[in-house]
Amino acid sequence: MVGTACFRGAHPHRTTYARNLVMIVSRLIGGLGNQMFQYAAGRALALRRGVPFAIDSRAFADYKTHAFGMQCFCADLTEAPARLIPNPPAEGRLQRLLRRFLPSPLRVYTEKTFTFDNAVLSLPDGTYLDGYWQSEKYFADFADQIRKDFAVKAAPSAPNQAWLELIDRTHSVSLHIRRGDYVSNAAAAAVHGTCDLGYYERAVAHLHQVTGQAPELFVFSDDLDWVAANLQLPYKMHLVRDNDASTNFEDLRLMTACRHHVVANSSFSWWGAWLDGRSESITIAPARWFVADTPDARDLVPQRWVRL
Repeated sequence: MVGTACFRGAHPHRTTYARNLVMIVSRLIGGLGNQMFQYAAGRALALRRGVPFAIDSRAFADYKTHAFGMQCFCADLTEAPARLIPNPPAEGRLQRLLRRFLPSPLRVYTEKTFTFDNAVLSLPDGTYLDGYWQSEKYFADFADQIRKDFAVKAAPSAPNQAWLELIDRTHSVSLHIRRGDYVSNAAAAAVHGTCDLGYYERAVAHLHQVTGQAPELFVFSDDLDWVAANLQLPYKMHLVRDNDASTNFEDLRLMTACRHHVVANSSFSWWGAWLDGRSESITIAPARWFVADTPDARDLVPQRWVRL
């Protein structure tokens, strides 16, 4: 299997980009799943307005928790010119003085709440999006284009190609267990928590009942040793160990290739399931995404997914 060919025609507004400074910009920060939500919301808004789209990834220069990871995709990652960015990092005194007389033409729109904000869909040209935008409602009208943008450019490695072939010939189900900072970081654990083993037992049993076939599980996790010691399910399981943080896009591609999906309360496995656009695919998501009732995750999980 070869990598995905990424075709991009000339943007009809590219010549007006430099002259009129009309564009949409999304600030990217966080893990890969978060970056994808931020890109998708901005990209869809730009398509809706018919103007160019650019990203602002400058925050990663001082961000140690996660690396910028979008370069693995077919997405056009044009960086917005520094002179357009509101309050750019490392701005000197002269630049700050000039900004008083030559303010950024971009208007910052900051996420007000975790739930879907319908106003975002009709924001004007020249908007700078600053938030997480974790709902498909921000880009559902351009779902096909977003899936094309998030196709992985590179051909899979030999081990991942073997996984893809096995996934293709089995009744494959991706199953994601997120631990990492959800366990080791007290603040993250207090907000997110982890899905208990009972959730996974109910999820795969539901898939078996609905499809009438025993699932073959392809398990992805940032703590596969813990999974091997604790996850006991009455189905064939494969622990996918060939990728790490630098090649997490390979795991994302493998997840998407599976026929059905059991996601964790994680934006990463959310995307692994969402990128599978097949209408017959079933996705199981946890009924509770966060430990508490806030943030309100009602718009995060698509209505067509099953919540257990």
